[in-house]
Amino acid sequence: MQAVVATALVLNIAPAPAAEPGDRSDGNFRVWSNEIRDYALKSLKDENALSLAAVPLNGPGIEQFINADTLMSPGSIMKLVTTYAALEILGPTHHWNTSFYMDGEVRGDTLDGNLYVKLGGDPKLTHERLWGLLGELRGMGISAVTGDLVLDGSYFRLSGGLPKFEDNGDNPYRPFLVEPSAYLTNLNLLHFQVRADERGTQAWTTPALTEVVLDNRVTALPEGPCPSRRSFTWQPVFHDDNRVTVRVSGELPQGCRTTAYMSLLPHEQYTASLIRSLLTDMNITIAGQDRTDTTPEDARLILRTTSPDLVTMVRDINKWSSNVMARQLLLTIGAETRAADDDDDRVTGIRAIYQWLEAKGINTAGMVIDNGAGLTRHGRITARQGVQILQHAWESPYGADLMASMPLIAMDGTMARRLRNTGLDGQGRIKTGFLEDVRSIAGFTRDETNTTWAVVGMINTDPAWNGQSVLDRVIYSLHYRPPTGTTVSQAGTTESSVQ
Repeated sequence: MQAVVATALVLNIAPAPAAEPGDRSDGNFRVWSNEIRDYALKSLKDENALSLAAVPLNGPGIEQFINADTLMSPGSIMKLVTTYAALEILGPTHHWNTSFYMDGEVRGDTLDGNLYVKLGGDPKLTHERLWGLLGELRGMGISAVTGDLVLDGSYFRLSGGLPKFEDNGDNPYRPFLVEPSAYLTNLNLLHFQVRADERGTQAWTTPALTEVVLDNRVTALPEGPCPSRRSFTWQPVFHDDNRVTVRVSGELPQGCRTTAYMSLLPHEQYTASLIRSLLTDMNITIAGQDRTDTTPEDARLILRTTSPDLVTMVRDINKWSSNVMARQLLLTIGAETRAADDDDDRVTGIRAIYQWLEAKGINTAGMVIDNGAGLTRHGRITARQGVQILQHAWESPYGADLMASMPLIAMDGTMARRLRNTGLDGQGRIKTGFLEDVRSIAGFTRDETNTTWAVVGMINTDPAWNGQSVLDRVIYSLHYRPPTGTTVSQAGTTESSVQ
């Protein structure tokens, strides 16, 4: 209890007498909104910076709206639109297949022909899954392929290309910037590690690709406190022959380890190199070249891996806010709903989501989905649109799957370090958003009477660094001082709206 009180003081939440049930003369619902509005103005110095919608779903409460019809940049809460749409459009049991074909004959231990890999847009075709699959080739007694390794990425159509995100950081190789592709494997990432012991420092890369060399210049120190990752410099050097040397420098005490994830190779090169590396580990050679092409109709299937279901993918996307997986999912919606003459799966996927929303009666005017992940300067949505989507999700047969994918307050995902020691652990499932000049939340949270609220809050201002505390206060106040009434209010009730 002391920890809860201490946090309340930090959030400047003063105790107030509870209103009598049904008593709206004092405007308890307006007191709540005014307190939030005043706190936001004091923190952000801009009365238009906060857009908020909060609606009770299964108990007493008065819906709250602040600047709720203002189009805002949502950041990563846009992933909830994409993932919820996917659950209903594709279905929770949707899977992605990756298939290996051959166009020749197996003679003894040799596959005499080309090895085709027909990639199906799998958002999370991992190194481990490929290792298990390719092990079956060895189990079949195959140790050599005489032809080429051919990658087939025809699953996606992208005539218009992909919108570019102009990141203002100094590292274009960071994982959150990986773009979607039919050729995507292992999130297109390289995991670099350095460890120090009495021998000095050892460095390695996972997966170990022939095109990537790690130049370890880290110095070992006597045992001591382990430094942060920011204490090390990782510098990729690109060569004309498509190889990359990564130079790492710094000082590392014995017993310590440092790591970094980077995306350094084009998708096609990364995937071909990964497959070759795994086959080499299994003593299987491919004599030919790496190339891309479509799989011949008469090629014969020899291996196939099927992804986990969509529900599992949605959980990975929302818990950890995976941009590339969300963008891959939008393209999949397009690929699975396209007409014969559609040639851009991003555009088709966005169209399918708009049609799905409009069929639910949600006005999509002004909404801009762009890439499905929120990693964009162009995405737009209103808090009212967002909360209406959450209301429909609450009633959806797949609503539980969407909710289970969202971070638990103070417990996991991107909410693991927020609202700790407030008594709110696990009391809500909240997707977060973060961009320069943007902070946002969207999801479901419970108050002390066990009423669940759908809440969407977005802050757009320069700078937005203080926006997180404002949004945390919204969640805290909804739990401990909810704007209550005698009936369950519905979206669209103007009597209690604060604009």
